[in-house]
Amino acid sequence: MEQVGSATGLKSNETLSVDTFLSELQLIQEKSAKKIALIGSRHISYTHQQLIEMLAYALALVDNNIITSGSSGTNFAVAKGVQRANPKNLTVILPQTLEQQNSESRELLSSLPIVKEHPERKNMTLNQAGELCYMEVVDECQQLICFLYHTSTTLKETINYAHEQHKIVTPFYLD
Repeated sequence: MEQVGSATGLKSNETLSVDTFLSELQLIQEKSAKKIALIGSRHISYTHQQLIEMLAYALALVDNNIITSGSSGTNFAVAKGVQRANPKNLTVILPQTLEQQNSESRELLSSLPIVKEHPERKNMTLNQAGELCYMEVVDECQQLICFLYHTSTTLKETINYAHEQHKIVTPFYLD
Protein backbone atom coordinates (compact mmCIF):
# COMPACT_ATOMS: atom_id res chain seq x y z
CA MET A 1 0.00 0.00 0.00
CA GLU A 2 1.46 3.35 -1.05
CA GLN A 3 1.34 5.80 1.81
CA VAL A 4 1.91 9.51 1.97
CA GLY A 5 3.36 10.70 5.26
CA SER A 6 3.94 8.32 8.12
CA ALA A 7 1.47 10.05 10.43
CA THR A 8 -1.47 10.16 8.02
CA GLY A 9 -1.65 6.63 6.71
CA LEU A 10 -3.61 7.94 3.69
CA LYS A 11 -3.16 6.74 0.13
CA SER A 12 -2.17 9.43 -2.38
CA ASN A 13 -5.66 9.55 -3.93
CA GLU A 14 -7.17 9.87 -0.45
CA THR A 15 -4.79 12.76 0.26
CA LEU A 16 -6.02 14.47 -2.88
CA SER A 17 -9.60 14.03 -1.68
CA VAL A 18 -8.76 15.45 1.74
CA ASP A 19 -6.85 18.36 0.16
CA THR A 20 -9.77 19.03 -2.17
CA PHE A 21 -12.22 18.86 0.72
CA LEU A 22 -10.15 21.26 2.83
CA SER A 23 -9.80 23.78 -0.01
CA GLU A 24 -13.55 23.63 -0.68
CA LEU A 25 -14.27 24.09 3.02
CA GLN A 26 -11.99 27.11 3.12
CA LEU A 27 -13.78 28.67 0.13
CA ILE A 28 -17.18 28.09 1.72
CA GLN A 29 -16.08 29.65 5.01
CA GLU A 30 -14.46 32.74 3.48
CA LYS A 31 -16.52 35.83 4.03
CA SER A 32 -15.05 37.67 1.05
CA ALA A 33 -16.72 37.75 -2.34
CA LYS A 34 -16.31 34.71 -4.55
CA LYS A 35 -16.28 34.19 -8.30
CA ILE A 36 -19.32 32.02 -8.90
CA ALA A 37 -20.29 30.66 -12.31
CA LEU A 38 -23.97 30.02 -12.93
CA ILE A 39 -24.72 28.20 -16.17
CA GLY A 40 -27.28 25.77 -17.46
CA SER A 41 -29.80 24.60 -19.96
CA ARG A 42 -31.39 26.90 -22.50
CA HIS A 43 -34.65 25.00 -22.11
CA ILE A 44 -36.12 25.76 -18.69
CA SER A 45 -39.60 26.39 -17.35
CA TYR A 46 -40.75 29.83 -16.31
CA THR A 47 -40.69 28.74 -12.65
CA HIS A 48 -37.08 27.56 -12.96
CA GLN A 49 -36.20 30.82 -14.68
CA GLN A 50 -37.63 32.80 -11.75
CA LEU A 51 -35.77 30.69 -9.17
CA ILE A 52 -32.46 31.02 -11.03
CA GLU A 53 -32.95 34.77 -11.42
CA MET A 54 -33.64 35.08 -7.68
CA LEU A 55 -30.54 33.03 -6.77
CA ALA A 56 -28.36 35.13 -9.09
CA TYR A 57 -29.83 38.31 -7.61
CA ALA A 58 -29.10 37.16 -4.04
CA LEU A 59 -25.54 36.04 -4.84
CA ALA A 60 -24.74 39.37 -6.53
CA LEU A 61 -26.41 41.37 -3.78
CA VAL A 62 -23.79 40.16 -1.29
CA ASP A 63 -20.99 41.20 -3.67
CA ASN A 64 -20.13 37.88 -5.30
CA ASN A 65 -18.79 38.14 -8.84
CA ILE A 66 -21.07 36.16 -11.12
CA ILE A 67 -19.93 34.61 -14.39
CA THR A 68 -22.30 33.20 -16.98
CA SER A 69 -22.63 32.67 -20.69
CA GLY A 70 -25.01 34.15 -23.22
CA SER A 71 -28.19 32.75 -24.73
CA SER A 72 -31.66 32.13 -23.44
CA GLY A 73 -32.84 30.06 -20.51
CA THR A 74 -30.59 29.75 -17.48
CA ASN A 75 -27.93 32.20 -18.60
CA PHE A 76 -30.53 34.85 -19.48
CA ALA A 77 -32.15 34.45 -16.04
CA VAL A 78 -28.74 34.82 -14.38
CA ALA A 79 -27.99 38.01 -16.32
CA LYS A 80 -31.40 39.48 -15.42
CA GLY A 81 -30.97 38.71 -11.73
CA VAL A 82 -27.47 40.12 -11.44
CA GLN A 83 -28.40 43.17 -13.51
CA ARG A 84 -31.06 44.04 -10.93
CA ALA A 85 -28.69 43.56 -7.97
CA ASN A 86 -25.35 44.86 -9.17
CA PRO A 87 -24.47 44.75 -12.89
CA LYS A 88 -20.79 45.53 -12.29
CA ASN A 89 -20.53 42.12 -10.57
CA LEU A 90 -21.50 40.25 -13.75
CA THR A 91 -19.24 38.89 -16.45
CA VAL A 92 -20.90 37.31 -19.48
CA ILE A 93 -18.71 35.16 -21.69
CA LEU A 94 -20.36 34.51 -25.03
CA PRO A 95 -19.69 31.34 -27.00
CA GLN A 96 -19.55 33.42 -30.17
CA THR A 97 -20.66 37.01 -30.84
CA LEU A 98 -23.35 39.36 -29.61
CA GLU A 99 -24.91 39.40 -33.10
CA GLN A 100 -25.45 35.64 -32.89
CA GLN A 101 -27.64 35.95 -29.79
CA ASN A 102 -31.43 36.16 -30.06
CA SER A 103 -32.90 39.67 -30.03
CA GLU A 104 -34.08 39.52 -26.38
CA SER A 105 -30.63 38.39 -25.19
CA ARG A 106 -28.88 40.96 -27.40
CA GLU A 107 -30.95 43.74 -25.84
CA LEU A 108 -30.08 42.67 -22.29
CA LEU A 109 -26.43 41.92 -23.03
CA SER A 110 -25.82 45.25 -24.76
CA SER A 111 -26.74 47.03 -21.50
CA LEU A 112 -24.18 45.11 -19.41
CA PRO A 113 -20.69 46.44 -18.61
CA ILE A 114 -18.67 43.21 -19.15
CA VAL A 115 -19.53 41.01 -22.13
CA LYS A 116 -16.71 39.00 -23.72
CA GLU A 117 -17.26 37.96 -27.32
CA HIS A 118 -15.45 35.34 -29.38
CA PRO A 119 -15.69 36.30 -33.07
CA GLU A 120 -13.05 33.67 -33.89
CA ARG A 121 -15.74 31.05 -33.11
CA LYS A 122 -18.34 32.62 -35.39
CA ASN A 123 -18.25 29.76 -37.88
CA MET A 124 -18.35 26.98 -35.29
CA THR A 125 -21.56 25.23 -34.37
CA LEU A 126 -23.16 26.53 -31.17
CA ASN A 127 -22.35 23.21 -29.46
CA GLN A 128 -18.65 23.45 -30.36
CA ALA A 129 -18.42 27.11 -29.31
CA GLY A 130 -20.47 26.39 -26.19
CA GLU A 131 -18.06 23.69 -25.00
CA LEU A 132 -15.12 26.10 -25.29
CA CYS A 133 -17.13 28.85 -23.63
CA TYR A 134 -18.08 26.70 -20.66
CA MET A 135 -14.44 25.68 -20.15
CA GLU A 136 -13.51 29.37 -20.08
CA VAL A 137 -16.32 30.09 -17.60
CA VAL A 138 -15.08 27.28 -15.31
CA ASP A 139 -11.49 28.53 -15.56
CA GLU A 140 -12.63 31.98 -14.37
CA CYS A 141 -14.60 30.82 -11.31
CA GLN A 142 -14.05 29.34 -7.86
CA GLN A 143 -17.45 27.65 -7.73
CA LEU A 144 -19.77 26.32 -10.44
CA ILE A 145 -23.53 26.13 -10.03
CA CYS A 146 -25.10 24.30 -12.95
CA PHE A 147 -28.78 23.80 -13.84
CA LEU A 148 -29.22 20.83 -16.13
CA TYR A 149 -31.19 17.77 -17.11
CA HIS A 150 -29.88 14.22 -16.84
CA THR A 151 -29.65 14.21 -20.65
CA SER A 152 -27.54 17.41 -20.85
CA THR A 153 -24.31 16.01 -22.28
CA THR A 154 -22.35 19.26 -22.65
CA LEU A 155 -23.26 20.46 -19.16
CA LYS A 156 -22.30 17.09 -17.64
CA GLU A 157 -18.94 17.34 -19.41
CA THR A 158 -18.56 20.86 -18.02
CA ILE A 159 -19.24 19.57 -14.50
CA ASN A 160 -16.58 16.88 -14.99
CA TYR A 161 -14.13 19.52 -16.23
CA ALA A 162 -14.89 21.68 -13.16
CA HIS A 163 -14.20 18.71 -10.87
CA GLU A 164 -10.89 18.12 -12.67
CA GLN A 165 -10.03 21.79 -12.04
CA HIS A 166 -10.83 21.31 -8.32
CA LYS A 167 -13.76 23.74 -8.33
CA ILE A 168 -16.68 23.56 -5.93
CA VAL A 169 -19.51 22.14 -8.04
CA THR A 170 -23.23 22.28 -7.30
CA PRO A 171 -25.44 20.63 -9.92
CA PHE A 172 -29.21 21.20 -9.86
CA TYR A 173 -31.08 18.67 -11.97
CA LEU A 174 -34.27 20.11 -13.40
CA ASP A 175 -35.94 16.76 -14.17
